[in-house]
Amino acid sequence: MYNQQVVNAALQALLYEVSVTPKPGLVDPASVGAHDDMDVFTFIDSATTLRPYFEAVYQQAINFDKRDLSELFEQIRPLGITAEQEMFAATNNVNTHKGAIFSLGILVAATGVLERQKIPYDTTKLMMVVEKMLTHLLKNDFADLSAKKKLTAGEKQFLQYGKGGIREEAAAGYPTVIKVALPYLRRSNGTRNQRLLNTLMLIVKSSQDSNLIKRAGNVNVLPWVKEKVDFFFSLGGSQTEGGRLYLEQLDNLFIEKNLSLGGSADLLILTIYCALLEGIL
Repeated sequence: MYNQQVVNAALQALLYEVSVTPKPGLVDPASVGAHDDMDVFTFIDSATTLRPYFEAVYQQAINFDKRDLSELFEQIRPLGITAEQEMFAATNNVNTHKGAIFSLGILVAATGVLERQKIPYDTTKLMMVVEKMLTHLLKNDFADLSAKKKLTAGEKQFLQYGKGGIREEAAAGYPTVIKVALPYLRRSNGTRNQRLLNTLMLIVKSSQDSNLIKRAGNVNVLPWVKEKVDFFFSLGGSQTEGGRLYLEQLDNLFIEKNLSLGGSADLLILTIYCALLEGIL
């Protein structure tokens, strides 16, 4: 696995995700969704700033020679902060890829660990590395939250609902990706756009999107959106005219309610990254 192939897969994953259309509440080439401060070009501007970041975290992993992989995570975290600053500079302070910088950076580093250990790419082994990298994540990030003056949206949801969001998903080795999204994508058919749209909607149904909860202001939105996804698949998914028209209707509904599936989009990015390295996209 060459550095360039890994870095290219990371950038492709970002660009594939924003290109998939129509995505309810999300930015795509046809709609800005529930995001009036960004469009598809903002995402392209953001993605193109991240190549040095992915190269750096991959190289950090290649050079890492300690046993405790949680130390590798601590080494790449400052690189992620720098990448966020580069993103904000490119987007005029709009948050396009903060979640992807965190999660995709972890996956790129984990891929570097496999390469260093001369293990051929395997998504299951990749996620085992991720779990070892993040073994202290929840304990460290959610410690003493009640004493913090300024909380992130994820920290607020942990205190209010007991939901760990993307941190919990990450610490478990991204089970939504490896147990739900990728198995579905491997056996799917149709165009890349159709396959990825259906995969996204399955992710929406199978995860607890913290961005969706944040926008809605409560967790009751989760069963509501799962009903919408079930109906989408009952229409035959994105391969049917009815399914596609329904997604466009959902986009309008999400815009009206100011809802976005940003957390699910990030998990789709990770799924695409793994799928590219597996050679199934």
